[in-house]
Parts: sequence; C-alpha cells; structure tokens
Amino acid sequence: MPRHYAIVPAAGSGSRFGAEMPKQYLDLLGRPLIFHTLAALTAHPAIERVWVVLAPDDPWWPRYDLSALGAKLETVRCGGATRAESVGNGLRAAATVAADDDWILVHDAARPCLSRAMLDALCTELADDPVGGILAVPVADTLKRADAGQRVAATEPRDGLWQAQTPQMFRYGRLLAALENHNAVTDEAGAIEALGLAPKLVRGDSTNLKVTFPADLALAAMILRGRK
Repeated sequence: MPRHYAIVPAAGSGSRFGAEMPKQYLDLLGRPLIFHTLAALTAHPAIERVWVVLAPDDPWWPRYDLSALGAKLETVRCGGATRAESVGNGLRAAATVAADDDWILVHDAARPCLSRAMLDALCTELADDPVGGILAVPVADTLKRADAGQRVAATEPRDGLWQAQTPQMFRYGRLLAALENHNAVTDEAGAIEALGLAPKLVRGDSTNLKVTFPADLALAAMILRGRK
C-alpha cells in the first residue's frame, strides 16, 4: 500500500504581510502560526512523516519548543529562493524514505486551519486516482479585471473557476520529475499540469485560508477558537 508523507515549504519571508518576522512564526493563539499547520498534519493517522523545509539560515525555528508535535516531524534546512525549489529540495531529502508510488501532500506553512475532515476527503477521494489532486473551492465572488489606473476593465466569467488551496497531493516520483522539469510554477499542480495531466479538484472550504495579510491572522484565530 502506498504511504502518505507531507512536505511543508517554510523558507519564505512573508513580505506581503509586512511583519518583522516571517509570518509562519507570528503568534496565533499563543503558538507560532506554523505550529497549528504542522499539528493538523502530524495528528492525521495516515501521514507517516512530515518534512518542514526551512531556509538554511532561519534563526526563528530554534526559538520555539515544538516537541508536542511528536516524532513524525523532521526539519531540513534546504529551502530555496522559490516555492518550487524548496519543495523540490524537500522531495530530494525524502528520497531515502519515500518510494515513487507513495503520496506526497504539499501544504502551505501559512494555512493553519486545515481540518481533519479536509485531509480525510483528500486522501479518500484520491486514493485510486491516476494523477492526484488538490483541495480547492469554487470561486464565489464576481471577478473584475483592472486596467493600469485600477479601474474595472472587464468582468470575468467565474463559471468553472476554482481557487486552489493546499494540501496538493501527488505521487512522489511523478511530482519530483515534474518539478525538476517545470519549476517556474506557483504550485505543485502547475508542474503536474505541465506534464499534460489533469489533477482532480477535491472540494475544501473557505476556512482553509492562507494567512497573507494581517486581517487573515485574526480570522484564523476565530476559526481555530470556534473549533475548540
């Protein structure tokens, strides 16, 4: 039976957030944000190991006691300049453990509200899928295209549009090959698509938000408090 592993690229600076530290280390309910992200993955019984890909010179990680996350967690200091590079380096670090047919779940460090139900749905719906897939939600809002003066240039049809989330789940061997040959992508599904394959969209929900701006951090706190 294929095994399940997770990779969390955490080498980014989070510059859009505008904080003095990378956003994955900002306080969220008394813990660094990344703790909640990793807790969701390490707590899932199907996931055997979780690799956190840090920047080689990351000074923040050692400041926190994350021992409560257990023995599944492993850190590798091989983060790159881009997400694709960090994930690729993480995949190579996992080579001594992962087989080509094992599943790899790549999850954003700044998505702390991933639920057990979402992980269950992803693993169940993709169990026999020939390609793999991603969590995503249908686009609900009307989409406007802006011109150079930040005025509405056009209204874009939203039919069939989905907003990609993470985790994104693909076979180890295929994902590694895809990223080695198509690394100018913003997510793992993009690399798989570049191979001519069509990842499956597994419906998540809007609570699986990515913390990008300060208001997102407050919303994540509300979501996590509500679950408790």
